[in-house]
Amino acid sequence: MAIYELTAPFNPEDIKKLRIGDLVYVSGKAFTCRSRLHRWVFDEGHESPAAAAERDLLIHVGPIVLRENGNFELVSFMPTSSIRFEKWGARSVDAWDLHMIIGKTTMGGRTMEMMKKKNCVHVSPRGVSPNLWVNSIKISDVELFDELGTIEATWHMELDRLGPFVVDIDTEGNNLFEHIDEIVSENKIKAMELLGIPDDFEYTKLY
Repeated sequence: MAIYELTAPFNPEDIKKLRIGDLVYVSGKAFTCRSRLHRWVFDEGHESPAAAAERDLLIHVGPIVLRENGNFELVSFMPTSSIRFEKWGARSVDAWDLHMIIGKTTMGGRTMEMMKKKNCVHVSPRGVSPNLWVNSIKISDVELFDELGTIEATWHMELDRLGPFVVDIDTEGNNLFEHIDEIVSENKIKAMELLGIPDDFEYTKLY
């Protein structure tokens, strides 16, 4: 495991160095996206937000932001589960020329294949700390606020050493969660054999 501090827009060579299990702290420019923006662009045919052409770091998040007198105050920030957006994952990586996606859990096979082609990684929070991260994020602008609402809007963020995040999909097509699942399955078989539990064991049904 290595620890990296990267700044977006990213140097492609830095992204290629990342391997599953590495830790990353991220600074620089990012933008946000949830399901409504995906549908807005890829299903309904609207233009992509300007941020998608300017920034190569996407965060799957619906931040809680107060908007007063033209100023933005970030109240809470916690990435949401990326696998929810697998339907649009490959298209977003390709169309928006992404090099990193921040989100909980992981993404599926089609998105992983596009990440290999486009030199993109997916990283997940190492812990749940929504309020601890607020001081590492500045909101600089917002797009589609009226059209999509505060949670689904495209927020422009300036990051200052946000993290740590764990690389769970790298540019070689490796997936940390799949790797862990394989280890867990192997250990489960060994544990059941050690405890004398038969292969056809079923958990007790209470109802």
